[in-house]
Amino acid sequence: MTHTPVAIIGAGPAGLTLSHLLHQHGVESVIFESRSRQDVEETVRAGVLEQGVINMMRQTGVSERMDAHADIDDAIDISINGSRTRIDLKELTGHQMAVWAQHEYLTDFIAKRLADGGTIFFETQVDDADGYDGDKVVIDYTTADGRHEQMTADYVVAADGSKSPYRGPILEQDGAVRSRHEYPYAWFGILVNGPQTQKELIYATHEEGFALISTRSKDVQRYYLQCDPNDTVDQWSDERIWEQLHKRVDGEGLTVQEGEIFDKSVLKFRSAVTDPMQRGRLFLAGDAAHTVPPTGAKGLNLAVADVSVLAPGLVRAIKRGDNDLLDNYSAIAVPRIWRAQHFSYWMSSMLHSVPEQGYFQHRRRLAELEAMISSEAGRRYQAEQYVGIDLPKFEV
Repeated sequence: MTHTPVAIIGAGPAGLTLSHLLHQHGVESVIFESRSRQDVEETVRAGVLEQGVINMMRQTGVSERMDAHADIDDAIDISINGSRTRIDLKELTGHQMAVWAQHEYLTDFIAKRLADGGTIFFETQVDDADGYDGDKVVIDYTTADGRHEQMTADYVVAADGSKSPYRGPILEQDGAVRSRHEYPYAWFGILVNGPQTQKELIYATHEEGFALISTRSKDVQRYYLQCDPNDTVDQWSDERIWEQLHKRVDGEGLTVQEGEIFDKSVLKFRSAVTDPMQRGRLFLAGDAAHTVPPTGAKGLNLAVADVSVLAPGLVRAIKRGDNDLLDNYSAIAVPRIWRAQHFSYWMSSMLHSVPEQGYFQHRRRLAELEAMISSEAGRRYQAEQYVGIDLPKFEV
């Protein structure tokens, strides 16, 4: 039976980044991914990288494509009924953001791991991971060609997304909790072959609802419209989409640029936090531990923050027998997660219209948003939260 120091379930942002950071410090790992490499690299998902993640990619040799092709943004716009206010992130915080889609991030890290001799088993299903309360973990898995195999590991990290079955054992512990919140709205997302409306992101609120203008490249754009969580793709014709985008965003000389819509989807809004994120030799990271609504652009960045704590903890434990940092993984990671939940909830609540809440709440919401953007202190707070606090750093 083969052995690896760290078994990682899931080749998403958390799993791939963790494997990469471990390798940087001489600890090897094996990644198990149920999907094909092509599926991982071609499933289009949004991505906005905080300065800390940009710095990590540059410092560890994974930034070449991002530096060449990502949009590095100094600011975002917040629009109220067509009137825009620029939030200058660089001026207010000294930091920038990179618009770099998640599948591009994954493509970069897959290539880097394989170039460094890393092991990624694609199209491989982990059937069971047991023994995490003992001296070693036993991984039962089925390979792409249908063979049933086993591998042992010192530690196992579940980074397999929001439906991870490995939360179950962690939530069996006394005092463990899974906190959830459902939002009364969703996003209807489209991908468009067409020119940019604007290089920098526009967060727009309007009586008809929220809209987000973002870009994938000079020729491919990503737009979102607030919709009912029960809406389906069939309810949104191209004509309705463009009508609503123009109504919610156009103004002050800016017009949403149209094009060929080639993808439509409904994105549900949910928040969840699992605490703790560990049990024995089993750890959660990324969406397996927590989910945030996309308004604050925190999902991928939180995954990287998780493994920025977990990686040095595992390195210390494996190379030195020092478990202090590893034992405190949840205590360090969870407060940051709640800060991101707060910011995502705050941004979502200010920007989304909920007619059922009545006129008072509608005007109170707009007053809160206007108070924030009209104050330098308010804009600075918003900018600081948006660009994120620096990634955790621990000596190994």
